[in-house]
Amino acid sequence: MSTIFQKIINRELPADIVYEDEICLAFRDINPVAPVHILVIPKKPIVAVGDATEDDAEILGHCLLTCTKVAHAEGLTDFRVISNSGAGAGQTVFHLHFHVVGGRSLTWPPG
Repeated sequence: MSTIFQKIINRELPADIVYEDEICLAFRDINPVAPVHILVIPKKPIVAVGDATEDDAEILGHCLLTCTKVAHAEGLTDFRVISNSGAGAGQTVFHLHFHVVGGRSLTWPPG
């Protein structure tokens, strides 16, 4: 089943892309919760971080480093990286993704 994120990767749906390489894609969230809210997704269709395997370790590491790269490109020094794994954790698109959120003070715990 093709997710909305796979359709963005395939350029079947538009997105405000801020970064792309052979492993991942980063684009602005259409419903931002902060002044900066970017999603970083692997091009490989992994459902969630809880579904990743040892074979995905390089992809996961690359995605996390990309989170830092896009945060710095947006001028952030303080930011949050979030990945929900499963519907009970708040995941709504079942393609692994990392939220890079910043540009305002963030509290803990979140909502």
